[in-house]
Amino acid sequence: MTYSEAIEYIHSVNWVFCKPGLDRVRELCAAVGDPQDKLKFIHVAGTNGKGSFCAMTDSVLREAGYKVGLFTSPYIVDFNERMRINGKNISDVELCELVEYIKPYADKMEDKPTEFELITVLAFLYFARHNCDVVVLECGLGGRLDATNVIDTAILSVIVGIALDHTAILGDTVEKIAAEKAGIIKKGTPLLWCGQDEDAERVILEKANRNGVCTYKAERDTLRVNKMTLEGTDFDCGERKNLRLSLLGSYQPYNAANALCAVDILRQLGYSIDEDAIRRGLLSVKWPSRFEVISKEPLIIADGGHNPEGIDGAVNSIKSYFKDSKVAIITGVMADKNYKYMAGRISEVAEVVFCIRPDNPRALSAEQYASVFESYGICADACASVDDAVKAAVKYSKACGIPIISLGSLYMYGEVLNAVRKHVK
Repeated sequence: MTYSEAIEYIHSVNWVFCKPGLDRVRELCAAVGDPQDKLKFIHVAGTNGKGSFCAMTDSVLREAGYKVGLFTSPYIVDFNERMRINGKNISDVELCELVEYIKPYADKMEDKPTEFELITVLAFLYFARHNCDVVVLECGLGGRLDATNVIDTAILSVIVGIALDHTAILGDTVEKIAAEKAGIIKKGTPLLWCGQDEDAERVILEKANRNGVCTYKAERDTLRVNKMTLEGTDFDCGERKNLRLSLLGSYQPYNAANALCAVDILRQLGYSIDEDAIRRGLLSVKWPSRFEVISKEPLIIADGGHNPEGIDGAVNSIKSYFKDSKVAIITGVMADKNYKYMAGRISEVAEVVFCIRPDNPRALSAEQYASVFESYGICADACASVDDAVKAAVKYSKACGIPIISLGSLYMYGEVLNAVRKHVK
């Protein structure tokens, strides 16, 4: 099996309709020997901040000398990003081997697995094959019925925060979404709650109490940002002083505070993680498309904020770094998001907006999105492609001397990156 054949097979099982539940993923796991039972997990759910939290926790554990598997979604540029060991993507060769191995078992199933279920089991096989010490496991969607929730136990369960997103699937209130995310809570596994919403917290803590779970809450009161530039962020967190974080964005110190709380819990559980490893991990962590500088001349920043809470974080970051200066925005959005609210927030910092339609069936048209910005009094162009949007934005930036911020769906990132390489000389 070639790499292209393996990827084609993975995508081919993405059926139009499937009954929600864990039966399929349980059946497939059992067929290949329940590799998840051989692993220790940090299981992470939540609306925004999961990826950054996972990346920081992974980086600190690796610096402490552990062999760490990292499972995240969606991928940004390359499919193999979804499963990594010690910071390295799964190789094409090994992905092909694992797909070849799992395919006969998946094909025999009467109720075929979904794409995400198949990928999840592939990741379990990969991490078990390499005897990972710890796997940082990010939920794909929700928690209760997410394929990753096939695991029976974990070292630590983490819910980073709750906001309204994927409401058609998870529920139309914060409480309903919180109940779905709280589905990862398991008896005997401590829980770290990092969110701020009181209604969500009530639902989550009630579930934790029913399960007799020891619950920790990440506190932000001791967090102090000392200096924030496009080179990094200096901050204090509790008794830890003069920490430096490589990731940009005004929201990242909060994600770091959550990760530090998780590390302290792991230390209580017997994991050996010294302070130098913590500092090195925060300094060296990398996570694409989270207020990432992808060009310095002109200055272009890519941020994957794709829902109201994510856009709030991105807009607050723009204000923090550029004060009252306006920026050029490249953006696209899914039609099922609250895009009118998102456009309103973006309009607070935008001088001009170049709208595109992300490559996704759920995407809003560039013309529709541009009309929303125009209703806020912002000049907005509907561009035929990401390439056209980047080309126009670069031209505008060079003429007016303002930064460019690419905001919206993570599905845009790879195209934006390729277009920047093409049009920035």
